[in-house]
Parts: sequence; C-alpha cells; structure tokens
Amino acid sequence: MDFIELHLGNYVISHGYDKNNKEIMTQVTAEKFGKKLIAVSRIKSLSEKYVLTDYVDGRYIYWEYKEDYEDVKKQLSSPS
Repeated sequence: MDFIELHLGNYVISHGYDKNNKEIMTQVTAEKFGKKLIAVSRIKSLSEKYVLTDYVDGRYIYWEYKEDYEDVKKQLSSPS
C-alpha cells in the first residue's frame, strides 16, 4: 500500500445529505498542522487547499494541507 505524508490542519467531515438533499457537514478547527500518513488509495481529489479522502461509514473528509499543491501533485503522480 502506498502512503503520502502531509501536514494537515483544519478539516470538514461530510456526513451525507439530509432529506432536502442538503449536505450535512461538520467543520473542525485544529490548533496547528500535524503530520499524517494517508493511504494514497483513500485520496479522491486534490485542490490547492484541500485533499479529499474517504472516511468511515461512507463519509468524506476535506483536509486542509500545508504543502505546496504542485509538490503534492508530483508526489501523487510519481510511480512508487
């Protein structure tokens, strides 16, 4: 299994949708960025601010990361 190490901070958990099709989200504020290893297979998308990963019970997490977008993109596209 391939992993990527990132400095992650604030995050948003997507719990799914309510009966009106509105996304149910919980925002969590971190005191500081911390190192975390993420299985590459869990990563669904990458933006300039967030890495989206799957979570338990069909949920998703948008993690704010500290690294440079281009550097992370290169790491993810490099063969292991």
